[in-house]
Amino acid sequence: MIAKDIALRELEKVSDKFNPPKLRQVYGQAIGVLVVDNPFPRIPGDIANATTYPFPVRFKVVKGIFVKDMVCEKPDVSVCNRYIEEAKKLQDEGVRAITTSCGYLSYFQDELAEALNVPIFTSSLIQVPLVSKMLGKNQRIGIICANGFVLTKTHLQKSGIDDSVPVAVAGLDKYWSMVRGQNPEKRLNGWERALSTLGKQMVSQNPDLGAFVLECTNFPPGSAALQEATGLPVFDIVTLIYMIHDVVVRKRYTGHM
Repeated sequence: MIAKDIALRELEKVSDKFNPPKLRQVYGQAIGVLVVDNPFPRIPGDIANATTYPFPVRFKVVKGIFVKDMVCEKPDVSVCNRYIEEAKKLQDEGVRAITTSCGYLSYFQDELAEALNVPIFTSSLIQVPLVSKMLGKNQRIGIICANGFVLTKTHLQKSGIDDSVPVAVAGLDKYWSMVRGQNPEKRLNGWERALSTLGKQMVSQNPDLGAFVLECTNFPPGSAALQEATGLPVFDIVTLIYMIHDVVVRKRYTGHM
C-alpha cells in the first residue's frame, strides 16, 4: 500500500509537469517583442509593425526606457531590470520566445536569458557566429549598426562574437538624415538608399565580405535593397524571428511519397 501511494504521488508530479500553464484570455502569439518607449513611424519590415510577420506577434512597450538608454557604451543595470520585468509579463502571457527592439541590448543577453524560462534573443547579432561558420574563415561579416561609435567589444562578446570571428563594423551614423518624416514611402526609400550606400562602401573597403548582419531593428525594410546593391546574403532581426518562430511552433509535415 505504501509503495502504491508513492507511485501515485510520483505519477501526479509527472502529470503536473506536463499540464498546460494556467488558463489565459489570449492564445496563439508565440513570439513576444519588447518595444522601446520612443514613438516614431514603424513601416512594414520594422520589428514593431505587425504586418512584418505572417504569424501573430505580441508586443509590449517597456515604459520609461528610451533609445538613448540602450544605444550607449554601457547601459545602466536599471534598463536590464525593466526588461526582465516586462519579459516576465510576456512569458506569463504565453509567448514561447521573446526578442527586443534594440540590438544593443545584447549587453544584457546573459542576464535576461538567466531570468526567463523561455528563450530570449536580444539582438540579431547573435546570428554572427552562425553566419561565420557558414562562410568559413576567409570571409568577413559586415555588421551594420545604428551607431558605430558606441557598439563596443562587450556588445559583440555578449552576442558570442570573439576574436576568431572576422567582422567589419560600420555605423549608419551619417546616413540617418536620409530617414526622416512621417511618409512611409519616403522612409522606405531612405532606408534603402542609406543601407545600399553604406553597404557598397563596406564591400569596396572589405573585398572579403561574405554577408551582412544588421544590428538595428529598424533596418529590415532596406534589407532587400542592400542585397540587390551588393549581391550578398543579408541577415537581420526579422530573419532571426522567423527562424525562432519555426523552432518554437513546429508543424507536422504534409505531402506524399
